[in-house]
Amino acid sequence: MINYWWVTRPKRRLNSIPEILAAFSEISLDQEWHGQRNVHLTLEDALEDTGLKRKGERRDQTGGGARTYKAWLVSLGLIFIQESTHRIKLTLAGEAIMAGESPVEILKKQILRYQFPSSFSISRGVNVAPRFKIRPFRFMLRLLSDPAVESLSEEEIAKVVIVEAENETDACYKHVVEQLHKFRCNGDKSLSSDFFDKYSPGSGKVNPNHPFSHLLDIANTFINWIEYTQIAKRDEDDKRVRIIEDKQNEVSSILSDVPPFIDRPHQHEYFQRKYGLDLKRKKDTRNLTESKTITAEIIAEQKIKQAFISESLKSPIGKITSSLVETISLQTGIDEKLVEEVLLRLYPHGAIGSFMTEYFEMSFKGRDEATEFENVTAELFKIVFGFDAKHIGSIGLTPDVLLLSDVEGYAGIIDNKAYSKYTISNDHHNRMVHNYIRNIKNYYSGSYPLAFFSYIAGGFGRNINTQIRNIAKETSVHGSAMSVSNMIKLVEFHSRTPFSHKHLRDIFSVDRLILISDLE
Repeated sequence: MINYWWVTRPKRRLNSIPEILAAFSEISLDQEWHGQRNVHLTLEDALEDTGLKRKGERRDQTGGGARTYKAWLVSLGLIFIQESTHRIKLTLAGEAIMAGESPVEILKKQILRYQFPSSFSISRGVNVAPRFKIRPFRFMLRLLSDPAVESLSEEEIAKVVIVEAENETDACYKHVVEQLHKFRCNGDKSLSSDFFDKYSPGSGKVNPNHPFSHLLDIANTFINWIEYTQIAKRDEDDKRVRIIEDKQNEVSSILSDVPPFIDRPHQHEYFQRKYGLDLKRKKDTRNLTESKTITAEIIAEQKIKQAFISESLKSPIGKITSSLVETISLQTGIDEKLVEEVLLRLYPHGAIGSFMTEYFEMSFKGRDEATEFENVTAELFKIVFGFDAKHIGSIGLTPDVLLLSDVEGYAGIIDNKAYSKYTISNDHHNRMVHNYIRNIKNYYSGSYPLAFFSYIAGGFGRNINTQIRNIAKETSVHGSAMSVSNMIKLVEFHSRTPFSHKHLRDIFSVDRLILISDLE
């Protein structure tokens, strides 16, 4: 029995979930799972061939690797085994990811609803202790939003939170906060003398050289998962996880709405269908009793869907183009005409949201991926918002992105900063004023007036509003700063109700940090 919070982790990050789900759908959807070793081995081959699973010697040839990935998808409420047919089915959440909806928003919902007990946590081979009745990620957010805690280190999560937090009562919460304070003061001396007796790994054997490694590994995975939601992030300096500054209101809203626990975890199909709801529905009313005959057309469609999802994670796809059709045709060996027909039917508006996880990560990587961050920003303004957008940052003494609106007749400039707490230094202030704004003719020969300047970054320092206003006052050009999480929200809102170029000009001209309320 596992006497601490536990998640399965064939990979520690969730970025590859859409591709793994797509591979799983191609090989195993509507197939029987239990005892079907050939299916397991075929899936394992597919995962290795696409680079989703590391190739290596398989000692037992039983498909154990595939079963680990299947457990991962089950644990997140994306698939289930139908009781009446014993066949693998997608939940509504799994279907939504396969339909090209934003995996971040869907998996955020799944992560925040993740609970002990669950159909997965009580299953054979897992067996998390029954003392836990808790939504672990909601509990972590409660701690992070508490001024008495404010941030958590991997060590604090490993040695205190995942072993002490067993329910969501105020008494338990208070106890965990007290234990955190003791640990911050006294370190390992604050832990109970029988700590390893109570919290040994599933094997029962503690690594004598690294006795806490099993708990630290789990804690690291919990941080990776909560980072995937784009609500919290490790600090670049001290590596402690904190709520992203402009997500405080969202977290307050999440915590103020306390949904009931999902009941009947012992009934696998019932629990999974209730857990795996999509963003639109409150109940899964699908009739899945009729088994489908697997035809060549269905197999081809699954291959096309898998290839499309893989491409959508690499770059933003706003529409189905001839080059995309050609790429997927070459990958799958399927005729371009059929590829185009399937893509236009299933993904008529592309799948911008699938790429947003990668875009979010780019914004925190400093100079390592700065050029790619700039290029993708230009691409988003072009394919999502319809600007004539050019990446010009490589020219020198120029902003990163030049935007031209032929509809409204204005220009805008964007400077990307891949940092979590960007502040406009004196040097950057002068560069924006003198090189970018006053000398715009050095890189733009057209006649459109400059309507705004803006910075897009992972996050900003506390003085950003004053710094923006100082540039605007000195140049008489409106400006703004936008966090990458709000840029992602802007893309998401635009997909539902498109913004005009006039409205976008107003948003980027607020002379301060752009808030989520400016987008609504």
